[in-house]
Amino acid sequence: MARTPSTMLELSTQAPDFTLLEPATGHVVSRQDFAGKPLLVAFICNHCPYVILIREVFAQLAKDYQERGVAIVAINANDVANYPDDSPEKMIEEVQTHGYTFPYLYDETQAAAKAYQAACTPDLFLFDHEHKLFYRGQFDDARPRSDIPVTGNDLRHALDRLLDNMYPPDEQKASLGCNIKWKAGNEPDYYGN
Repeated sequence: MARTPSTMLELSTQAPDFTLLEPATGHVVSRQDFAGKPLLVAFICNHCPYVILIREVFAQLAKDYQERGVAIVAINANDVANYPDDSPEKMIEEVQTHGYTFPYLYDETQAAAKAYQAACTPDLFLFDHEHKLFYRGQFDDARPRSDIPVTGNDLRHALDRLLDNMYPPDEQKASLGCNIKWKAGNEPDYYGN
């Protein structure tokens, strides 16, 4: 596990397109399915201790903000050949066990992760109604083996500001987590920088 910060993609960046399989339903989901809605794209996986730490609170946050009109998708881009706990079959179990109410998509080619310059799990990208980047960064200050409670306060603050038609938060701290498990030879240029 390499402790890796998010790349902090430039604010106002247009959300890259994606068309990915949702293993739990067999449906294909695209960014265009959420046109006109605020969109949260979360790069997560099943086995990362940083994701395991936040997943219950994240699942509840997702329910809360889906009720307020925010579209939410999670994407797993890890190399499942070397990390079988992140396989599509295990993703289905993750959805069922933790009550995810959002599509949990499989980025087999890792193209979506590269397009978003995703670096770690969790890596969070919040886009406005026009799918321009409004927030990128951490869920909150909690980390594995810390005494800080998991609240999702940083992301909640950004979501509330977006829904209240306010400016993006001035302070946006990089997310920190396990590095995305790139397939050998598929590491992006920004990896390790």
